[in-house]
Parts: sequence; C-alpha cells; structure tokens
Amino acid sequence: MAIKTNEISALIKEQIKHYSQKIESNDVGTVISVGDGIATVYGLDKAMLGELLLFPNDVYGMVMNLNEDSVGTALLGDDRLIKEGDFVKRTGNVVEVPVGDALLGRVVNPLGQAIDGLGEIKINKTRPIERIAPGVMTRKSVDTPLMTGIKAIDAMIPIGRGQRELIIGDRQTGKTAIAIDTIINQKGKDCLCVYVAIGQKTSTVVRVVERLKEHGAMEYTTVVSSTAAEMDTLKYIAPYAGVTMAEEWMEQGKDVLIVYDDLSKHAVAYRTLSLLLKRAPGREAYPGDVFYLHSRLLERACRLDEAHGGGSITALPIIETQAGDISAYIPTNVISITDGQIFLVTDLFNAGQRPAVDSGLSVSRVGSSAQNKCMKQVSKSLKIELANYRELQAFTQFGSDLDESTKKTLAHGEALMEVLKQGQYSPMQLDRQIIELFAAKQGILDDLPIDQIHPFLESLYLNVQKNNSSIIKEINDKKELSKDSLDILEKVVADFKNAYVL
Repeated sequence: MAIKTNEISALIKEQIKHYSQKIESNDVGTVISVGDGIATVYGLDKAMLGELLLFPNDVYGMVMNLNEDSVGTALLGDDRLIKEGDFVKRTGNVVEVPVGDALLGRVVNPLGQAIDGLGEIKINKTRPIERIAPGVMTRKSVDTPLMTGIKAIDAMIPIGRGQRELIIGDRQTGKTAIAIDTIINQKGKDCLCVYVAIGQKTSTVVRVVERLKEHGAMEYTTVVSSTAAEMDTLKYIAPYAGVTMAEEWMEQGKDVLIVYDDLSKHAVAYRTLSLLLKRAPGREAYPGDVFYLHSRLLERACRLDEAHGGGSITALPIIETQAGDISAYIPTNVISITDGQIFLVTDLFNAGQRPAVDSGLSVSRVGSSAQNKCMKQVSKSLKIELANYRELQAFTQFGSDLDESTKKTLAHGEALMEVLKQGQYSPMQLDRQIIELFAAKQGILDDLPIDQIHPFLESLYLNVQKNNSSIIKEINDKKELSKDSLDILEKVVADFKNAYVL
C-alpha cells in the first residue's frame, strides 16, 4: 500500500497538463537549499500559498512559506533528485484530488490514487483540497440523529448529522473501534463514509479495511490512507483530501460521516514540516497556527439547509492523550473546536467496561435535539443514575456498613454498567437498544446475577420481537413510544422477568 514518488509526479502532471499560461521570468525560481523533504526556492514573486511547483526530474512541491525573497516548499517526491541551483517553475495550480462515486469501496492515498490493487480509478472531476467552510447562513441546525449503534453513546452522548464529535483517550482504549462500529452501523441508513488514516501502520489500515469488508461496509466507504512510512507532506494533506471527497457528496444532498484517525499524528506531521521550514516554534514546539490547522478542517463539517441541498458532513476526529491528560495543547485545541467529546478511560477499559466511555467527562453539545423521542424516553435519567453510582461506589471502598437505599443504588448502577457493555463490531439497531435500556430503567435487572444480564436481555428482545411486534414496528417507524405502548412494554417486561428461569 506504499506510495511511489513517480506515481505522485505522474498524477500531478496529468492534473496540470491543460495549464496554458505562458511562463514569465518571475514564474521561474532557483533552488537555494534542499533536504529532509523541504526545498527553499529563490524568486517566484507571484507564487501562491499551497501552489504546486515543478522541480527537475518531475518532482513536485507544495508552497508552504511565502518569504520576502524566497518560498519554502514541502516536496511530494524524492529530495535526492534535486540539487542547489536547479530551476523551479510555477504551475498555477493548487493540490487537487479526484471526487465522485467511483471512490466508494476503494482505498486511496491523499492524492486520490488507488493503493488497493483493484486498478485505476477513472474520475474526471477534481476539487482543491483547501476550501473556505460553508457560511453560517447556508447551514441548518443539527436535529437528525446519526446512530452509532453503541448504547452508551446513543443514549448519553447522542451525535447528530452535521455534528463534530471528538473521540479522545489514551492509546489502546478503543477509539478506532467506536469509529469503525459507527461506520458499520450506517449500512442501509443512506449515509456514505470516509475513513482517513493518518500515520497509522500499514498493517493496521489493512486490518480496518478487512473488517469493513467483512461487514459489508466498504460498499459505501472510502478509505484515505497516509501510513507512518510516508512523507509528512502526505500526512499533512490527508484529512483535507478526505473532507474534499466528502464535500462533493454533501453538495449533492447526501449525508456523509468522516473519521480522522488521528489528528494527534496530523499535528505532529505539521509540526515536523513547520520546524523544517524554520517557522517559529511555540508551545510544545508546535507552530503558532496549529489551532487553525484543525479549525479550518473541522469547520467544513456541517449540515446545509434545503436551499443548498440539505446534505451534511458529520466529523469524528480522534485525539490520543498521554496518561489521560485532556488539558494538553492539542486535546484542548480540538475540544474547543468540536461540539462535544467522547472520553475513553484506561481504567474502565482494563476493568472490562467496553466501550470504556466516561459518562461524566463525555458530553454532546447538541444533546437531545439529535436524539429520537423513544431514546429520550428511556435514557433521560441515565447519566444522573450513573453519577450517583460512581459517587457511592467510592464510599464502599472504606468497608463501612451500607443501608438498604445505598445497596439498592449500587445494585442498579452495576446493572446499568453491565447493560452498557457491548462487543466490538456488533452495533445494535434502535429497537433493541430501546428494549434493553427500558428494562434497565425499570430496575428489573438489579437482582439478577451480573453474568445473567446479557442472556436475559437477549431472550427478552426475542420475546418482544415474537409476541409484541407492534412495539418494535412503532419504535422503527415513529421513533417514539405512545403511553399505551409504554404501559404494554412495562407489563411485558415484568411478566417476562417473573417467568424467566435462571
């Protein structure tokens, strides 16, 4: 899946072959220094930020610094093919990527070239990777749920179409797992997906693609991969390329989900480029514009109003923390750009609570406006009940005698925590989530042994599906439960509990 530099040159040459502007004297510069993938070029007074420059041996570079008498360029090819004194030409074009439906089901590099061995992608339309985000007047408020299929998230931290929800936590806490489950859950829900892998190992990307294929999710997904072995320039442009592909579908009125995995590595790649370009280092050696790096990317995720097609891009950026420190520079930057965060905790993960979502620190700033009414009916007190459980749980460690009320709260909290456990690659449909959360809310699971809760819930769901299919139909069709249906469901659950044999 590695990208060859001669393929990059061939692609860019194809994109700019129709460029007919005459080359003037100030459109030609001279290389004054080159190394570590960076070239400094003297001249080129009219060069644009982000413009492609043509170096000898068909090597291209992207303008990133505009100095008084020179330009700093990040190369998209082998810097050993360039030497001091070489002539450099402007192309008049910025970096563009192909867009369109032919990208669905494919794995591509940040320049839109296929790297999955399935042949060339034939698309005539391209778009620049950098673009101003849609204005406020063209947007619509977020009010349509994007279901992840994960009970803990859909119930407590709902995500809406057009929202930007950060997934944050230490390494190996299940951040990518949540994103992949969400992509799998979009099957049959009229939502296209883009997964951008930034600085991941090639084997990791291959494994993700195989999982998506296994669950039939690659049919509506494009994977943009810039692996750890590739140039920092490609890692830098990868998320912009991904959102550019998504914008084409959004402007056609479609809903798109995009995952950036992960923006910590993206910031590191940008820091490397910036330091090599001799930009002034700031906090943690990041350049001063590292906030703008991510804000201009994430602002492009939105929901358009009907006059502009009504499409949306929902962004799930991922950030890796060190020892759970969400107050570090990059995490705080991205938290302030997004509309909420799903915080994953190592202690919960190691204790077997998966997904390891911390319901206290996790939040959705769109909230219940991006939630179906039936989900609100069964989950509105869930966060408070879990908070009470965690507070009382701390006291039990002292070993003091507990009163009945405290024991009851602890038993209910333990049952809720067990209900919220969910296996990977097994997102749940809305009707099953509602039935399970309703049973937990009623408290009928509190006296069951912990290892019997999931078998009980599975049997309960099958029973409701078989004997009360009208309730399932009402949940799926109306996304709301009437008072009569709630009363019926309460009786069904109570009767099933009484008849259930452990």
